[in-house]
Amino acid sequence: MPEMARRGGGGGGGGGGGDARNWDEEGYRKSILRERELHYRTVFRTAFAPSLNPNPETLIVASSDGSLASYSISACISSVTQLMHFNRKIDEKPVPDFLLVEPLSVIQGHKGPAYDLKFYHVGEEYLLLSCGDDGRIRGWKWTEELNSDLSMGNDLKPLLDLVNPQHEGPWGALSPIPENNAIAVNEQEGSIYSAAGDACAYCWDVETRKRKMVFRGHSDYLHCITARKSSNQIITGSEDGTTRIWDCRSGSCTRIIYPEKNRKLKEHSWVSSVAIDSSESWLACGTGSGLSVWSLLSCECIFSSDSCAPVQDLLFQDNQVLTVGSEPVLTRFGIYGVVLSQIKCAPQSAFSVSLHPSGVVAVGGYGGLVDVISEFGSHLCTFCCQGMD
Repeated sequence: MPEMARRGGGGGGGGGGGDARNWDEEGYRKSILRERELHYRTVFRTAFAPSLNPNPETLIVASSDGSLASYSISACISSVTQLMHFNRKIDEKPVPDFLLVEPLSVIQGHKGPAYDLKFYHVGEEYLLLSCGDDGRIRGWKWTEELNSDLSMGNDLKPLLDLVNPQHEGPWGALSPIPENNAIAVNEQEGSIYSAAGDACAYCWDVETRKRKMVFRGHSDYLHCITARKSSNQIITGSEDGTTRIWDCRSGSCTRIIYPEKNRKLKEHSWVSSVAIDSSESWLACGTGSGLSVWSLLSCECIFSSDSCAPVQDLLFQDNQVLTVGSEPVLTRFGIYGVVLSQIKCAPQSAFSVSLHPSGVVAVGGYGGLVDVISEFGSHLCTFCCQGMD
């Protein structure tokens, strides 16, 4: 982080008064604004970049400033290790053990927050896809993005640029473009799916760049979406409290799941996140009040766990479920609901958990913070994202 201006002026030396003639008012203002901007920045999604290296190399971060930034894991670990050799203090308060890390590359992906990102494998190339508050899905060749100069990041044009439709109202007035809160991909079908703020899910054809299907049925905006590729289905979660399974051939809803139906307290709760395991037999639903896991073969609830804090993201790791939410904790559940471990995380509220094949986990959230945790549960590094500044 930038060094904060010291109290009492810059150049006066000893005594109590200090010399105000060297006071850098503009520098002080910039440092305060910078600290405030960093405090309120939020990481909404992290993803490990594809690589032949069995160890994680690069982490991509989608942030509230609309940026998509890539970071070297090894460089972040090295920087944090150097920081831990020093005991810096600012205004007599200890500085936390994380750094403002310089990204490998950064692009302005969206006007407004960037909410999600995915990699789409086509041939020998990978597309880096993102969606955001501006209602767009955009895609860049990953190799071009990674190799782009930092100063040229803003000028890197997307290879793919899809925009949600506006809806016509009275007197022909058009609605605002609905935001995209999450995306999913199915390379076998050549499709990208989006969970939108108009209570619809959309299917886009990657080759033609055209919308193939609209999935209607939810009564409130969508938070999350995942693709069940073996059955050519998608699964969505909504503010209306339901999870729906859709047939991608017909666009029809084949089943509605109510994650909250077994709860004793019946207050309204939304579905914030959905995930399926590698066999596509189990479904996990995170809600504003807890977690539930379902069999996709029988659509029966395997277990339901209440929580005092909303679950905001989750994923499967083998037969375990990892969750993060509005508390600074990464929780690991067994498939039948036993809490196996809880690890404290740097973000006070976490919106993203991602998993590398090696078992390394990244957690991102409030304050622009990202925590990288080893497969054994130790903290490899915690860093603060720089964004487009």
